[in-house]
Amino acid sequence: MSNDLAEHLKYFSEIGVSGVSRDPAWRKRTDPASASPAGDAEAASPETLPVETLLGPRVTETAPGGDVKADTVLAELKVEIGPDCTRCKLAGLGRRQVVFGVGNPRARLMFVGEAPGEDEDKQGEPFVGRAGQLLTKIIEAISLSRDQVYIANVIKCRPPGNRNPEPDEVAACEPFLFRQIDAVRPRVIVALGKFATQCLLRTADPITRLRGKEFEYRGATLIPTFHPAYLLRNPPAKREVWEDMKKVRAILQADSRP
Repeated sequence: MSNDLAEHLKYFSEIGVSGVSRDPAWRKRTDPASASPAGDAEAASPETLPVETLLGPRVTETAPGGDVKADTVLAELKVEIGPDCTRCKLAGLGRRQVVFGVGNPRARLMFVGEAPGEDEDKQGEPFVGRAGQLLTKIIEAISLSRDQVYIANVIKCRPPGNRNPEPDEVAACEPFLFRQIDAVRPRVIVALGKFATQCLLRTADPITRLRGKEFEYRGATLIPTFHPAYLLRNPPAKREVWEDMKKVRAILQADSRP
């Protein structure tokens, strides 16, 4: 019991919560279904585990069905998409550049978001704005760093005004995400937010019904959670994300054991 309490106290300290209230209303939060979850969720792990414990040994560096390394597959895929992709209408709607993906080509943990935002469109890297900074804290909370995981989005170009991607845009772009997943072959995929989760699982169920569950997906365990951007608007939801990230950590630890 005391260990659990210590974990929670350290978690909330790391995500910037400086205190709590005795008011029962403090424990209530806005229903996530009522506020378009678009972001990443933050979690923290109190204990500092050796990186090798979570990462574990990589059995092979080859892509499925071949002898080509994942970094080569990803590099070729990035060239195939090109810096000025015109496969959907987003090319003519103000996007600056294609935002491919970033991280370890042999990562055992992969995060999938919705689409690039303004900061990502400027810098050409996913999750670099405020929500991205929160995602970095989440990753570090389970004793990993950004360069040890892989981060991508369902679509690679910013929709105007950060609106949700439209069906034709998803149809044009998500095959590239599938190829990224198949190249990296992560042990766990964390789907960040309602849109990414619904796209990957082909469901209209709300994120409130999907998070807390585990799904088998393209050879990985998929864990839906709230998007960090949603957590920035609804900090109490960080408690649920913490539970999700503890599951991620447990799967990675168990998978690395002899």
